[in-house]
Amino acid sequence: MTFDSLGLSADLLQTVAEEGYHTPTPVQAGAIPLVLQGRDLLAAAQTGTGKTAAFVLPILDRMRQHANSSFSPARHPVRVLILVPTRELAMQVDASVRTYGRTVPLRSTVVYGGIPIEPQIKALRAGVEILVATPGRLLDHVGQRTVNLGQVEVLVLDEGDRMLDMGFLPDIRRILELLPPRRQNLLFSATFSQDIRDLSGSLLHDPARVEVMARNTAAEAVRQLVYPVDRDRKEALLAHLIRKQDLRQVLVFTRTKLAASRLAARLDREGIDAVAIHSDRSQPERTRALEGFKSGEIRILVATDVAARGLDIEDLPVVVNFELPWNPQDYIHRIGRTGRAGATGEAISLVCIDETDLLRGIQRMLRTAIPWTVEEGFIPDREVEPRPLGARAGHARTGTEHHAQRKPVRRRAGSGSSRGG
Repeated sequence: MTFDSLGLSADLLQTVAEEGYHTPTPVQAGAIPLVLQGRDLLAAAQTGTGKTAAFVLPILDRMRQHANSSFSPARHPVRVLILVPTRELAMQVDASVRTYGRTVPLRSTVVYGGIPIEPQIKALRAGVEILVATPGRLLDHVGQRTVNLGQVEVLVLDEGDRMLDMGFLPDIRRILELLPPRRQNLLFSATFSQDIRDLSGSLLHDPARVEVMARNTAAEAVRQLVYPVDRDRKEALLAHLIRKQDLRQVLVFTRTKLAASRLAARLDREGIDAVAIHSDRSQPERTRALEGFKSGEIRILVATDVAARGLDIEDLPVVVNFELPWNPQDYIHRIGRTGRAGATGEAISLVCIDETDLLRGIQRMLRTAIPWTVEEGFIPDREVEPRPLGARAGHARTGTEHHAQRKPVRRRAGSGSSRGG
């Protein structure tokens, strides 16, 4: 199958070809014709399989009828609203809209927290047809009456499961009340949790379904490996593996912001260029860190789960779970940062005795055992007793980036803004 068979306009097909894509991914092949037909859609596919293009391309085609050259903001109302959970994903989706839509004269912008609101207000007041937003910052604009959602024709909830996990459901419901009842609704998610199915029942009308991969599966292109290690030797083992294997452009995940900052500082002291990225870093700091990592200037990016979605890094070879996540599904999202777009990747997990139950939970979800190996010189001490994960400094089960299995709470992913996102 080629993109030519999906019903897209000639100029979009040319754009796709210029971007180097010729064969649609399964989610694109399944979703694009349905979105073009105006159907509501519930779509699930593993991260890295092209979900963004699966809705951006057909939306651009459908909305081109509204393109005009008028200078009046009233002629450019918001017709497409794309809601995403994090700033990084918002920037990525906005970039995709601009890239794929360069031949379609529609205006677009992105709004998210952590940066001054005034430039966003100026862009919104000039009029935009396509708006990418995090829920918190969008409601900030609603409160300031700088955006009107009364003419939205298409609503997209991207990474819907992540938004529910981050506690955004009350904000989503408030936003839904501001939208016209007659519209197209698209719900994209990496997994089909029961919460997502419940949300789809109240949001979608006679939806088509696209489920590319089985629920809760890891990307087949990712080689997974566990290194058992004593809790106090994780940092040394990670530095050892980076040097031994000459690892470069490595994305390392921790559970907490404090652990991320400490690990990045330790690696720097070891002579390994590393920087931490989490919700306490300002947006310019996060942007500089990502740009330095993508360019190769920064060797190691240490991140909390705020970066588990929305990072689009070409040819990312290795992901390391320095600490296993509380929520087994976050393991899938983390390792999905590698092995994207047909490439292969490696996911390494450094597991101490305290994390045995977390590892069992991940393997139960995957329905398979993850291979493991012991690194010479780092053989775990079998006499070490496990202790509660929340009892150690830097690992407390608190903070905005805790994903324990409990009812979600309102999280504030941004800094420097009264609302998250």
